[in-house]
Amino acid sequence: MTGDAAPAKDVSRRVTEREITSRVDLCRPDGRLNPAAVGWSRTPLHRANIRGWGRTMRWEYWCLTSPEHVFAFSASSLDYLASEGAWYLDRTTRKDVSSRSLIVPSRGTSFSERSGEGSVRIGKGPLRIAVDETAEGTRLRLKSPEFDADLMVHRIEGRDSLAVVVPWSSRRFQYTVKDLGRPAEGTLVVNGRRIRLSADDTLATLDHGRGRWPGNVLWNWGAAAGRSRGREVGVQIGGKWTDGTGSVENGLFLDGRLHKISEELVWRYDTSDWMAPWKITGERVDLEFVPEHVRSADITRLYLHSREDQAFGHYRGTVVADDGTAVEIDDLYGWAEEVQRRW
Repeated sequence: MTGDAAPAKDVSRRVTEREITSRVDLCRPDGRLNPAAVGWSRTPLHRANIRGWGRTMRWEYWCLTSPEHVFAFSASSLDYLASEGAWYLDRTTRKDVSSRSLIVPSRGTSFSERSGEGSVRIGKGPLRIAVDETAEGTRLRLKSPEFDADLMVHRIEGRDSLAVVVPWSSRRFQYTVKDLGRPAEGTLVVNGRRIRLSADDTLATLDHGRGRWPGNVLWNWGAAAGRSRGREVGVQIGGKWTDGTGSVENGLFLDGRLHKISEELVWRYDTSDWMAPWKITGERVDLEFVPEHVRSADITRLYLHSREDQAFGHYRGTVVADDGTAVEIDDLYGWAEEVQRRW
């Protein structure tokens, strides 16, 4: 890894994690992390009952991919500010369009306490976002000078997601849900160009987050979903921000079933050339990621500094399932990123 902001580990490390199987509150009445909430689950079971002021982070990120298009947006709030952004990539021409705004102080925002229930709103500023859980699925709506989107992400009953609580301390912690590869459809307008997305070839991935964050965080995140060698496959991997906490956000999805990978993975990539191949390895993971496009941003606005390098491309390699079978990953489309954020 060349010129990285933090040195990479040489070897992966196993961690011992607890599976949670019943509903639980994220916080105790005094606002600190509930020890009973630390662990992972196959479906969202945590209630993010975070109260009061204290670097409370809430966010919702969605990314939709198809053979021709990528569309992603984020809505986040950190007590004293709200941040929102949307981004589109035409995979054929490699041209992209973005929209971003910062709201200080944070106003006109609401975030549900449970993933998969309720709604998310940012109703101030030039970019308006609405996420609503309905009987049909999750409805995503967004309007800005560049975009007008109305999309439905279908829900598949009995299908696993990955939810994890990451405990930095009793006062600093994060609950995240990664829900990969859900079929999506609807209409997206980009600078006046109308695009119809079909559930036949469009997949949506959710990154849901609620917690209390330190002031400076560096993370890796990678995800991919689709069909590989006749099976429905999803790969969810992360690193850096979870190191040393005893929790990791790594897993393999096979035909809708999660195979939890409880180890800190090793990420190797060249920060002087984000288009160079990335390597992510561990005892159960041996993946190469080959980018085809990189989205980079370095933003400083008031209290926020964000450096983001997110590559989109294809994964190949092997990931070992719970029964010891080495699952071949072949040309699976997704992304890998390094992000450093200071609030």
